[in-house]
Amino acid sequence: MKKQLSILLLLTIICTGVNATEYICPSGAITTAVIAATTTAPPAKTKPITTAPTDVKTGVPAKEQTHTVPLTNLVNPIDVVKRPTAYMGKKINVSARFDKFATLGLDYKPAMRSSETYISFLIMRTDTDKNIPLSEMKLFIKRTAAEKLIDLKEGDKVQFTGTVFSTALGDPWIDVEKLEKIK
Repeated sequence: MKKQLSILLLLTIICTGVNATEYICPSGAITTAVIAATTTAPPAKTKPITTAPTDVKTGVPAKEQTHTVPLTNLVNPIDVVKRPTAYMGKKINVSARFDKFATLGLDYKPAMRSSETYISFLIMRTDTDKNIPLSEMKLFIKRTAAEKLIDLKEGDKVQFTGTVFSTALGDPWIDVEKLEKIK
């Protein structure tokens, strides 16, 4: 009896969380206990989390955080305006202050971008502190993409990636593929 109690104590220590008394029986108690102690438990059967993360304080689902990654290889928009042919056919990255959405340059035959599909926007000049739009740079974005950015206000810091597709009238005409507000 004393031997069985010491085995029970040993098994309780080895088999943490297992009811060791199940393994004390007249037929091979030690062997069964050792096997039970050396086997690993099967993985827990839990369902994956399918709900959105919630704010700990309010319990309300947390909004998705989007972090804008600063673009590299930025070009100065004034340089693009001064030398548009040097950038013809090239992809450029620009960081500037947003001015407004407009219809400037749309439906102009030599550098056609339909007003049904596109909208243009203006950025502010980077060579002055005053709020002067850089109207020499014609920037076009698809209307579907612009609708997602309707909250942009004058003076908001933005960055965009685009390709210079024309130098009509001596100005750069740029298809903007990606426009983001910088926080």
